[in-house]
Amino acid sequence: MSGERLKQAVGSAAGRIDSLAVEDAIRGRQSIRAYLEKPVPRDVITRVLATAGRAPSGSNIQPWKVWVVEGKPLAELTAEILATYDTSGEGTREYNYYPVTWREPYLARRRACGWGLYSTMGITREDKAGMHAQRRQNFNFFGAPMGLVFTIDRDMETGSWLDCGMFIQTVMIACRQFGLETCPQAAFANFQEIIRRRFAIPDGEMVICGMAIGYPDPAAKVNSFRTEREPVENYVRFVE
Repeated sequence: MSGERLKQAVGSAAGRIDSLAVEDAIRGRQSIRAYLEKPVPRDVITRVLATAGRAPSGSNIQPWKVWVVEGKPLAELTAEILATYDTSGEGTREYNYYPVTWREPYLARRRACGWGLYSTMGITREDKAGMHAQRRQNFNFFGAPMGLVFTIDRDMETGSWLDCGMFIQTVMIACRQFGLETCPQAAFANFQEIIRRRFAIPDGEMVICGMAIGYPDPAAKVNSFRTEREPVENYVRFVE
């Protein structure tokens, strides 16, 4: 899409904005794992990404890059990743998202999240096939009609990764005013070689994560799962 068409798309989506308080947009956000087949309009996602472009970044260097995939390219990408996952398992990320050695309280939180999701779906610890099938949905963008992939230049440092995190969060919040929901997915970084080849991503960029985006399926049981969050007094200290 040309620069002029991008500007037009940003403006044309204005009439579809729903009123949503910032606090409601943040508190109501959750990872959605089932979507309607309804496509995401190009002008809407363009407006969302333009809005997210106002996210803060050190010295305003704006290190984030976004690859938007839908339709046939999306179907072909997910088909190859799923085939690889089914035959060879997951690949390896180029960075450590999680700690190399887990400890409390983080291990307990991680387990509560994973088993909470499986329990919602009626998947037991003994049901290895069920766990595989649920995990597999990650690599189909959970059936979303659109996927995003975020990349960053390899020579950027930790501060720029923080900037990208703020940008990604802003994308998720901005989506909600249009009735769109999301699921950020670091799991896609495990298949960065496939993504890099299909998108012709330059060698100088690293895949951070993917993101499912679309209109949520309100009837899907998986979307009833909500994670628990720590009370504010557990992580905030007022210095007297």
